[in-house]
Amino acid sequence: MEVSKPSFKVFSGTNTRRLAEKICNSLDTPLGKMNIEHFSDGEFSVSYEESIRGQYIYLIQSTFPNSDNLMELLLMIDAAKRASAYKIIAVIPYFGWARQDRKDKPRVSIGAKLIADMLSVAGVDRIITMDLHADQIQGFFDVPVDHLYGSTIFVPYIKSLQLENLVIASPDVGGSKRAGSYSKHLGVPMVICHKTREKANVVGEMTIIGDVVGKDVIITDDMVDTAGTLCKAADLMMSRGANSVRAIVTHGVMSGLASERIMKSALTEIAFTDSIPFDCSKCSKVKILTISDMFADTIQRVQQHRSISEQYLL
Repeated sequence: MEVSKPSFKVFSGTNTRRLAEKICNSLDTPLGKMNIEHFSDGEFSVSYEESIRGQYIYLIQSTFPNSDNLMELLLMIDAAKRASAYKIIAVIPYFGWARQDRKDKPRVSIGAKLIADMLSVAGVDRIITMDLHADQIQGFFDVPVDHLYGSTIFVPYIKSLQLENLVIASPDVGGSKRAGSYSKHLGVPMVICHKTREKANVVGEMTIIGDVVGKDVIITDDMVDTAGTLCKAADLMMSRGANSVRAIVTHGVMSGLASERIMKSALTEIAFTDSIPFDCSKCSKVKILTISDMFADTIQRVQQHRSISEQYLL
């Protein structure tokens, strides 16, 4: 008897459903049926409403706050494993807890490693994610990790702006590698902001290394959380003679007063992806670029055992 090749199905957690629907549209496949039942005490249970036996299962869920999103993903993985799925691939556009990637002071947890261990124990076979806060987080996993880059989306967008005096900027020294890649690919200068932190989410002093006079600056970063660093950098650059300041950021966490800060800042615009849902009515300076086609293409490449690195621009 001839054994058929495993097919695939795509499922989504609660808060990433809109992105999952876009990915399914690009794949020309329906979003799988799944039920997440919530109880009055805050617990919830996950059940698949269709057979997934012997199939590749793609579970789309960003683990942005709050932790329910992570717990949903863990239960989705466990349920798929117990339902005899052939392979379980977690598609995590935004991987939360990634800033906790090392012991930067005594007696602290390494949250990124803990989350990686939890996903592995739950039964995941592969991870697809994008613009991790630190590339070395891939080494925390004992399963293959496909690490995508937001530059695939942002480079064409930057070119479409047709800025004559373009300069790429990094909001801190840690992001200089990312900014350097954009700078080299686009053939434009780069500047770096050097900052000190008084404590988490609070920026102390900031200085600019490089020339921004008369330049159209684009700040690159992997995420915008409270927007404190980003807005302070933009205001400083404008005060130093920049013509305009924009920002491209992969993950729009946008917590606390981020929207209000951006509206009051010197930023002309901030563009980020739909890895995390965001209501643009909260901030008119926000432009959202979809990653659905990129992730759909990656899923197809995984299914066809083709190279994923071919789609990288830088």
